[in-house]
Amino acid sequence: MTVYDLKPRFQALLRPLLKRLYRAGVTANQVTLAALVASILIGGLLTVFPLASLYLILPIFLFIRMALNAIDGMLAREFNQQSKLGALLNETGDVLSDVALYLPFMLLPGATPWLVILAVFLSAFTEFCGVLAQTIGASRRYDGPMGKSDRAFIFGAYGLAIFIWPVLQQWSWLVFGLVSVLLIWTCLNRCRRALAEVCS
Repeated sequence: MTVYDLKPRFQALLRPLLKRLYRAGVTANQVTLAALVASILIGGLLTVFPLASLYLILPIFLFIRMALNAIDGMLAREFNQQSKLGALLNETGDVLSDVALYLPFMLLPGATPWLVILAVFLSAFTEFCGVLAQTIGASRRYDGPMGKSDRAFIFGAYGLAIFIWPVLQQWSWLVFGLVSVLLIWTCLNRCRRALAEVCS
Protein backbone atom coordinates (compact mmCIF):
# COMPACT_ATOMS: atom_id res chain seq x y z
CA MET A 1 0.00 0.00 0.00
CA THR A 2 1.45 3.35 -1.05
CA VAL A 3 0.09 6.86 -1.50
CA TYR A 4 -0.05 6.05 -5.23
CA ASP A 5 -2.87 3.59 -4.52
CA LEU A 6 -5.10 6.53 -3.54
CA LYS A 7 -4.71 8.06 -7.00
CA PRO A 8 -8.12 6.95 -8.41
CA ARG A 9 -9.98 8.68 -5.57
CA PHE A 10 -7.84 11.79 -5.93
CA GLN A 11 -8.53 11.87 -9.67
CA ALA A 12 -12.27 11.65 -9.04
CA LEU A 13 -12.08 14.78 -6.88
CA LEU A 14 -10.21 16.61 -9.65
CA ARG A 15 -12.60 15.69 -12.47
CA PRO A 16 -14.77 18.85 -12.30
CA LEU A 17 -11.62 21.02 -12.53
CA LEU A 18 -10.31 18.83 -15.34
CA LYS A 19 -13.35 19.53 -17.51
CA ARG A 20 -13.10 23.27 -16.93
CA LEU A 21 -9.42 23.26 -17.89
CA TYR A 22 -10.15 21.33 -21.08
CA ARG A 23 -12.91 23.72 -22.06
CA ALA A 24 -10.49 26.60 -21.46
CA GLY A 25 -8.06 25.06 -23.97
CA VAL A 26 -5.42 23.95 -21.46
CA THR A 27 -3.30 21.01 -22.68
CA ALA A 28 -1.59 18.21 -20.79
CA ASN A 29 1.87 19.43 -21.82
CA GLN A 30 1.11 22.94 -20.58
CA VAL A 31 0.16 21.53 -17.17
CA THR A 32 3.33 19.42 -17.07
CA LEU A 33 5.51 22.42 -17.87
CA ALA A 34 3.68 24.61 -15.36
CA ALA A 35 4.36 22.06 -12.61
CA LEU A 36 8.05 21.94 -13.55
CA VAL A 37 8.49 25.73 -13.70
CA ALA A 38 6.69 26.18 -10.37
CA SER A 39 8.87 23.45 -8.78
CA ILE A 40 12.05 25.18 -9.94
CA LEU A 41 10.81 28.54 -8.61
CA ILE A 42 9.89 27.08 -5.21
CA GLY A 43 13.17 25.18 -5.05
CA GLY A 44 15.06 28.34 -5.98
CA LEU A 45 13.33 30.27 -3.21
CA LEU A 46 14.24 27.62 -0.61
CA THR A 47 17.82 27.57 -1.90
CA VAL A 48 18.30 31.33 -1.72
CA PHE A 49 16.54 31.56 1.65
CA PRO A 50 17.27 28.30 3.54
CA LEU A 51 14.96 29.10 6.47
CA ALA A 52 12.74 26.67 8.35
CA SER A 53 10.05 29.36 8.42
CA LEU A 54 9.66 29.08 4.63
CA TYR A 55 9.16 25.33 4.60
CA LEU A 56 5.42 25.67 5.13
CA ILE A 57 5.41 26.36 1.39
CA LEU A 58 6.64 22.85 0.62
CA PRO A 59 3.68 20.70 1.77
CA ILE A 60 1.23 23.17 0.22
CA PHE A 61 3.03 23.17 -3.10
CA LEU A 62 3.62 19.40 -3.12
CA PHE A 63 -0.13 18.88 -2.80
CA ILE A 64 -0.67 21.26 -5.73
CA ARG A 65 2.04 19.48 -7.71
CA MET A 66 0.37 16.10 -7.13
CA ALA A 67 -2.88 17.59 -8.41
CA LEU A 68 -1.15 18.96 -11.51
CA ASN A 69 0.54 15.60 -12.13
CA ALA A 70 -2.83 13.86 -11.94
CA ILE A 71 -4.48 16.44 -14.20
CA ASP A 72 -1.88 16.24 -16.96
CA GLY A 73 -2.25 12.47 -17.14
CA MET A 74 -6.05 12.67 -17.18
CA LEU A 75 -6.03 15.33 -19.90
CA ALA A 76 -3.69 13.18 -21.99
CA ARG A 77 -5.69 9.97 -21.60
CA GLU A 78 -9.25 11.24 -21.65
CA PHE A 79 -8.97 13.98 -24.26
CA ASN A 80 -6.64 12.33 -26.78
CA GLN A 81 -3.60 14.44 -25.92
CA GLN A 82 -1.10 11.62 -25.48
CA SER A 83 2.16 12.16 -27.35
CA LYS A 84 5.79 11.10 -27.29
CA LEU A 85 6.76 14.65 -26.33
CA GLY A 86 4.31 14.50 -23.46
CA ALA A 87 5.81 11.23 -22.21
CA LEU A 88 9.31 12.75 -22.26
CA LEU A 89 8.15 15.92 -20.50
CA ASN A 90 6.33 13.90 -17.86
CA GLU A 91 9.27 11.67 -16.95
CA THR A 92 12.00 14.32 -17.08
CA GLY A 93 9.78 16.90 -15.41
CA ASP A 94 9.17 14.64 -12.42
CA VAL A 95 12.88 14.02 -11.88
CA LEU A 96 13.87 17.67 -12.31
CA SER A 97 11.08 18.78 -9.98
CA ASP A 98 12.25 16.35 -7.29
CA VAL A 99 15.80 17.66 -7.58
CA ALA A 100 14.66 21.29 -7.37
CA LEU A 101 12.35 20.76 -4.40
CA TYR A 102 14.35 18.33 -2.26
CA LEU A 103 17.99 19.41 -2.65
CA PRO A 104 17.42 22.63 -0.64
CA PHE A 105 17.04 20.48 2.48
CA MET A 106 20.83 20.08 2.44
CA LEU A 107 21.26 23.80 3.18
CA LEU A 108 19.30 23.76 6.44
CA PRO A 109 21.17 23.89 9.76
CA GLY A 110 21.80 20.40 11.09
CA ALA A 111 21.42 18.76 7.68
CA THR A 112 23.73 16.00 6.50
CA PRO A 113 24.29 17.14 2.90
CA TRP A 114 25.57 13.86 1.52
CA LEU A 115 22.47 12.03 2.79
CA VAL A 116 20.18 14.57 1.14
CA ILE A 117 22.13 14.22 -2.12
CA LEU A 118 21.93 10.42 -1.84
CA ALA A 119 18.16 10.52 -1.33
CA VAL A 120 17.70 12.85 -4.30
CA PHE A 121 19.90 10.63 -6.47
CA LEU A 122 17.99 7.51 -5.43
CA SER A 123 14.69 9.31 -6.09
CA ALA A 124 15.79 9.81 -9.68
CA PHE A 125 17.03 6.22 -9.85
CA THR A 126 13.65 4.82 -8.78
CA GLU A 127 12.04 6.60 -11.72
CA PHE A 128 14.79 5.27 -14.00
CA CYS A 129 14.01 1.74 -12.81
CA GLY A 130 10.31 2.33 -13.40
CA VAL A 131 10.91 3.45 -16.99
CA LEU A 132 13.59 0.81 -17.59
CA ALA A 133 10.94 -1.87 -17.11
CA GLN A 134 9.43 -0.84 -20.42
CA THR A 135 12.64 -1.67 -22.28
CA ILE A 136 12.23 -5.36 -21.41
CA GLY A 137 8.57 -5.45 -22.35
CA ALA A 138 7.05 -4.86 -18.91
CA SER A 139 4.71 -2.03 -17.98
CA ARG A 140 5.94 1.23 -16.48
CA ARG A 141 6.48 0.29 -12.84
CA TYR A 142 5.16 2.43 -9.98
CA ASP A 143 5.83 0.02 -7.11
CA GLY A 144 6.67 1.32 -3.64
CA PRO A 145 7.34 1.64 -0.85
CA MET A 146 8.83 5.04 -1.80
CA GLY A 147 7.36 6.16 -5.09
CA LYS A 148 6.87 9.74 -6.22
CA SER A 149 3.70 10.33 -4.20
CA ASP A 150 5.21 8.74 -1.10
CA ARG A 151 8.25 11.01 -1.35
CA ALA A 152 6.01 14.03 -1.68
CA PHE A 153 4.10 12.98 1.44
CA ILE A 154 7.23 12.32 3.51
CA PHE A 155 9.14 15.44 2.49
CA GLY A 156 6.04 17.60 2.69
CA ALA A 157 5.36 16.32 6.21
CA TYR A 158 8.98 16.93 7.18
CA GLY A 159 8.82 20.44 5.75
CA LEU A 160 5.71 21.12 7.83
CA ALA A 161 7.35 19.60 10.91
CA ILE A 162 10.44 21.80 10.75
CA PHE A 163 8.24 24.84 10.12
CA ILE A 164 6.40 24.11 13.39
CA TRP A 165 9.37 22.73 15.36
CA PRO A 166 12.64 24.03 13.82
CA VAL A 167 14.61 21.88 16.28
CA LEU A 168 13.63 18.86 14.15
CA GLN A 169 16.16 20.01 11.57
CA GLN A 170 18.69 18.15 13.72
CA TRP A 171 16.95 14.89 12.77
CA SER A 172 17.50 15.40 9.06
CA TRP A 173 20.06 12.57 8.97
CA LEU A 174 17.44 10.11 10.23
CA VAL A 175 14.73 11.22 7.79
CA PHE A 176 16.97 11.13 4.73
CA GLY A 177 18.73 7.97 5.87
CA LEU A 178 15.45 6.07 6.23
CA VAL A 179 14.12 7.46 2.97
CA SER A 180 17.29 6.33 1.19
CA VAL A 181 16.86 2.79 2.48
CA LEU A 182 13.23 2.75 1.32
CA LEU A 183 14.28 4.12 -2.07
CA ILE A 184 16.77 1.28 -2.53
CA TRP A 185 13.99 -1.14 -1.62
CA THR A 186 11.76 0.56 -4.19
CA CYS A 187 14.37 0.20 -6.94
CA LEU A 188 14.72 -3.51 -6.18
CA ASN A 189 10.94 -3.96 -6.12
CA ARG A 190 10.47 -2.27 -9.48
CA CYS A 191 13.19 -4.33 -11.16
CA ARG A 192 12.07 -7.59 -9.55
CA ARG A 193 8.42 -7.11 -10.46
CA ALA A 194 9.27 -6.04 -14.00
CA LEU A 195 11.17 -9.29 -14.46
CA ALA A 196 8.35 -11.27 -12.90
CA GLU A 197 5.89 -9.61 -15.27
CA VAL A 198 7.76 -10.54 -18.44
CA CYS A 199 8.74 -14.02 -17.23
CA SER A 200 5.28 -15.10 -16.06
